[in-house]
Amino acid sequence: MHAADVDAELARAQQAAMQFVLTEAGFAQVTSIDASGFPVARTMTAFLTDDWSVELVQRRSHRRLGQWRRDPHTSVTWVGSPAPGASNERPHVFDVGLLPPRLVSIRGHAEVMPPASTVRCYSEQLGRQREHGWTRAPVRTREQVLEDLVGIRIRPVRVRLEGFGTGAQSFTWDIDDAGRNR
Repeated sequence: MHAADVDAELARAQQAAMQFVLTEAGFAQVTSIDASGFPVARTMTAFLTDDWSVELVQRRSHRRLGQWRRDPHTSVTWVGSPAPGASNERPHVFDVGLLPPRLVSIRGHAEVMPPASTVRCYSEQLGRQREHGWTRAPVRTREQVLEDLVGIRIRPVRVRLEGFGTGAQSFTWDIDDAGRNR
């Protein structure tokens, strides 16, 4: 396959993955590392950005904030139903009679957002949710956001997509410190 074809295939997969996270996947599984060195996963709202960073806004009371201060290594994963037209024609090891799910996984470093970025992220996401008619979450003032919430940005180092190509094709790439694909 020519490099241009590979690039086009990756670009299609990336676009489909972004759309999947935005419109279908909903919640993500966010994994941090506890004080004993074990992964701790929980389901959260997480917002994927165009540069594959992930933005989180959460209450200040969560233990994961201390976990990220000790060890910023983080994984954020969205998993959902198989893509239309998915197949599992040649399973690698076992045939469980199911189609593989779609997966978007970001591995990176957690960083506390500056206060202005936390307010921006909260306001943008709350506005998007309200536009859809999702109104059960409380509306906070700027002061309440700064007092009660913390914004976290996951700076990506590796991205993996599954279920967005042909058959069992997956896509994995690294992102350098300047945010460029490697």
